[in-house]
Amino acid sequence: MMIENHYKTVLETALLCAPEPLSLNELGRLYGDEVSTENIITWLNELQHDWASAGMELVQIATGWRFQSRLSMREYLDRLTVDKPPKYSRAVLETLAIIAYRQPVTRGEIEEIRGVTVSTQIIRQLEDRNWIEVIGHKDTIGRPALFATSKQFLDDMGLANLQALPTLEEGMAVVDLAQQVINFENTLLEPLNDLSVATVSLATSAESSLSGVTSQLTDSSVGDRDLAQDNASPPFIEKNSANEPK
Repeated sequence: MMIENHYKTVLETALLCAPEPLSLNELGRLYGDEVSTENIITWLNELQHDWASAGMELVQIATGWRFQSRLSMREYLDRLTVDKPPKYSRAVLETLAIIAYRQPVTRGEIEEIRGVTVSTQIIRQLEDRNWIEVIGHKDTIGRPALFATSKQFLDDMGLANLQALPTLEEGMAVVDLAQQVINFENTLLEPLNDLSVATVSLATSAESSLSGVTSQLTDSSVGDRDLAQDNASPPFIEKNSANEPK
């Protein structure tokens, strides 16, 4: 029991000090061949319970496990941040939301849902932030690029996978999803000493409603089965080759 407690403490320390989420494989390197993956999972679950009443929580996201502050701490942590998180236009938020829920999707399909042209600057902003990526091209005239969200998007959102996206029926405006990532931006710019940037709040802070886009998504026959589908390409997608630019 004593050695197991020591190993759990090692795991806890590594997660608290890590600048990035740690996968099970990376956590396993802490012990060499001394412990199994099942042991690590057990200790992770125990740590989640141990921290249940603390201001931080241990969560699993797309690229691994990390500690992050709870939403209830955001009010106080925000007082330590002088710089305000960057604001993105409604057009950027709407485009991000449509890609998140309709992926893989072409630029033309985004424009059809929004009813207006999607500028190159909007796409570039999302690509520069590493929230979206080109995963292939649609087998149609012009072979337009197919956009999907990235693992960085999931990490910044604190989501383990696309299936963890909230459904439209849960009453959460899609813009809230995008705004949550924007609130996280300041932690990326100003990491706190040696602590993981994930220790700063990932709270939602909606500034506007996306009811228009939500209704358009509904009108476009986007049911629950279409929401948050896996990034794997359907048959009509031709994946990029290693030498093919995105």
